[in-house]
Amino acid sequence: MSVQVEIPSMGESVSEVILLEWLKGDGERVEQDEPLCVLETDKANVELPSPASGALKHLQPIDTTLSIGAVVAEIEQSAAPAPPAQPKPAPPAPGLSPAVRRLVEEHELDPAAIEGTGKDGRLTKKDVLAYLKPPSAPEPAQPPPAPEPAQPPSAPEPAQPPSAPEPTQPPSAPEPAQPRTTADSDLSRREPMSRLRQRIAEHLVAAQHNAAMLTTFNEIDMSGVMQLRAKYKERFAQVHGASLGLMSFFSRAAVLALGEFPAINAQIDGTHIVYHDFVNLGIAVSTERGLVVPVLHRADQMSIAQLESHIKRLALSARDNKLAMDELSGGTFTITNGGVFGSLLSTPILNAPQSGILGMHAIQERPVAVEGQVVIRPMMYVALSYDHRLVDGQQSVSFLVRIKELVEDPARLMLEV
Repeated sequence: MSVQVEIPSMGESVSEVILLEWLKGDGERVEQDEPLCVLETDKANVELPSPASGALKHLQPIDTTLSIGAVVAEIEQSAAPAPPAQPKPAPPAPGLSPAVRRLVEEHELDPAAIEGTGKDGRLTKKDVLAYLKPPSAPEPAQPPPAPEPAQPPSAPEPAQPPSAPEPTQPPSAPEPAQPRTTADSDLSRREPMSRLRQRIAEHLVAAQHNAAMLTTFNEIDMSGVMQLRAKYKERFAQVHGASLGLMSFFSRAAVLALGEFPAINAQIDGTHIVYHDFVNLGIAVSTERGLVVPVLHRADQMSIAQLESHIKRLALSARDNKLAMDELSGGTFTITNGGVFGSLLSTPILNAPQSGILGMHAIQERPVAVEGQVVIRPMMYVALSYDHRLVDGQQSVSFLVRIKELVEDPARLMLEV
């Protein structure tokens, strides 16, 4: 009995994958849930687990583009493990002529040890005779010639009066070296785009073409959060086993604000609006392959400690290429933090089909007015990009104001007020 291994659904916007690598050989025995291969999507590389135990049969070669639902392999459950492949015998040596064969047999030679110069590498009689001919002895060294008898010294010739020196010519100036010019084309290189990068480009362009995208901005005084972290970060790490980062505060603030502005957590489906009574929060993570967005499912049910722990786990899994398929799909809202790279302000692009994405940025000390006084505070610009077809300007602005209120006074996050 054989079980087909199909390409499963990868979530919204993913219709094709690339078979990047086989982790198990053709005919090799595998166990259920053991990774069979690596699939490349426009979000991340994921491992495809085996649906059953048995002998694996490859049905698709590496680098094949496959649609969702395509059969990539079969698992033969009743089959014993396939024996290891035997090495193929070396191809026989080219045929020998009767004369060559007689010489080879007479002198007990190995034909493979003799280099053939005939057609298609065949041995000729001349090749065998040259092989049998002993190396010629070196010619004896010739004795050095006898020295000639010495001649008596001849009388010196009378000295000639010195001739008048010729007028010296001034040395000619060297010609200036011509600067070597290098064409711009010699300093440029041309590389093909990876298929992953092509699909990312298509996805981002489609997001701008298919949505009425707009961005609104605000700024947040981070003094309260930074004081809270400085006071409790060591104790928090001891109790929860994770550092107290900024992302968990913004994640919790976003969950609470989305509850008040459900359109930002919704999506358009044709002529309908799909509202979600839960928050599956996408957290953008930078990896060597690019930006991936793992999803915190039911983030609305998590505390700050739970959010921090799951964010850390997903970030490590993303960088180690160990994300599960369900951790890459189902998001309803996304947060991205360009501030880790020093970005002061940006307009993030929607993660379709979502209707909102929150952009965090670098914290910078700036003079601000507080109760009539100019003070220096750690400030962060935040941005909300949204689909204006579904989200009104008033909703987007109010959403960011609510984020600002919750983060500037972290006690509101605990009390949900």
